[in-house]
Amino acid sequence: MVSNQQEDFLIFAEDDQVEPPVSSLEKEKWKIIIVDDEQEVHNVTRLVLSDFEFDGRRLDLISAHSEKEALQVISDHSDIAIILLDVVMEQDDSGLRIVKYIREQLKYQAVRIILRTGQPGQAPEKTVIMNYDINDYKEKTELTSQKLFTTVMSALRSYRDIMIIENNKIGLEKIINSSADLFELKSMRKFASGVLTQLTSIMNLNRNALHCNSFAVSKGQEEIYILAATGDFSPDESKKIEEVVPEHVLRRIESTFRDKKGSFFDDHFTCYFRSKAGSENVIYFEGSNPLNEWNRYLIEVYSSNVSVAFENIYLNEEVENTQKEIIFTLGEIAETRSKETGNHVKRVAEYSKLLALKYGIPEEEAEIVRLASSMHDVGKVAVPDAILNKPGKLTPEEFDTIKMHTNHGYAMLNHSNRHIIKTAAIIAHQHHEKYNGQGYPNGLAGEDIHIYGRIAALADVFDALGSERVYKKAWPLEEILDYFRQESGQHFDPQLVTLFFDNLPSILNIRDQFTDLKS
Repeated sequence: MVSNQQEDFLIFAEDDQVEPPVSSLEKEKWKIIIVDDEQEVHNVTRLVLSDFEFDGRRLDLISAHSEKEALQVISDHSDIAIILLDVVMEQDDSGLRIVKYIREQLKYQAVRIILRTGQPGQAPEKTVIMNYDINDYKEKTELTSQKLFTTVMSALRSYRDIMIIENNKIGLEKIINSSADLFELKSMRKFASGVLTQLTSIMNLNRNALHCNSFAVSKGQEEIYILAATGDFSPDESKKIEEVVPEHVLRRIESTFRDKKGSFFDDHFTCYFRSKAGSENVIYFEGSNPLNEWNRYLIEVYSSNVSVAFENIYLNEEVENTQKEIIFTLGEIAETRSKETGNHVKRVAEYSKLLALKYGIPEEEAEIVRLASSMHDVGKVAVPDAILNKPGKLTPEEFDTIKMHTNHGYAMLNHSNRHIIKTAAIIAHQHHEKYNGQGYPNGLAGEDIHIYGRIAALADVFDALGSERVYKKAWPLEEILDYFRQESGQHFDPQLVTLFFDNLPSILNIRDQFTDLKS
């Protein structure tokens, strides 16, 4: 079993570091448990080891005076480096029973166990070494101050090396596992957040971390925005990076972008990634002690995996953005034929996503609804211009032709296996159904109408009533709101109407954001 403090060893040990200050020595110590029923043995051991120091860390000496007390103390401390263990206490084999408990039940394999006995006849060295998993055997009479010092030093070196190997293994396992998890994340912001989480775990760093992305604006000046952050840097998304991080951090991030390479420093490090398309990213970490060679190697291995994943994310986003643009273009084509602005498509899309989220639909699915709703009237491409753009009242036959756009849209879209197109097919087919069953084309009622259709119906009507068309003037907002109150449970799903009014400021903000340009 490996504890957090044990994992800290990998992070903070460094071959060429200078002697740390006293405060650091007090914080990081090697745990040694003294198990003996003679108090004098405890006193002498503490005296001999009082000024002992190894790798910049002093000793934390913990005493236990009986088998029962020892079992409790050992169970409470999973990060023990050495146990100085007496054999004969309450019983002749108390020490040996403790050894079996440590190795077989607690599964502590890294701890170094040194048997100390004043009665070697009770536990012959050869028998004990052969039958019990101990690391050293000493008779108390031979343990002079110097030999005790040497024995502890040797044991600590072994423990340190074992923990380095163990933590190296843990670090590599975390890289493998985290890389697999990261490749499942498709959103760049979620991916960036995942990178910070996994890197923090790999390095056992629960400190400040910042992940930035760079892009070029029209004037050629480089701006930096935050994709993900932890600790003191966790920002309000509306804030600029210079409002979130200290000046020295911003300068370091800017220099990393400029130099196009990461660097390691005493208390922080940066990683740099650049995609083939030219997108640049920087990870900034601070708060760690100097990283040794192995830590840096782990970061470099991890960064190589992340770099590949970044490239895939950018490629996926490019494909998705292209698909979204095509979908919105298809929706706008239908609106253009009916002399309606493409902003109607955008507004309906945004209203639909907002209502979907408030209804409880997950973010990813709500985004699908947003995109798919832009094609709600795509079937109008099959309606003759003379009818579509007729300024006067339609005849019953002409209105029947208009109503067929729902079936046309469904027929155009329903053969695809793509989730977004299947969603668009549902919306195109059902966005004129009414909650009371008096809509078209199939007279569906209540929850027989798919939630996608119910959402699009409300979004489409709200925008249509508030927009000027060839056959009508735009309605004033208060009249639209009165109509929605009257049609709750009739034309519209009453739950969606409630959500609409509860979120009216956000709805109106979308309307103002995508207002129609006057010709």
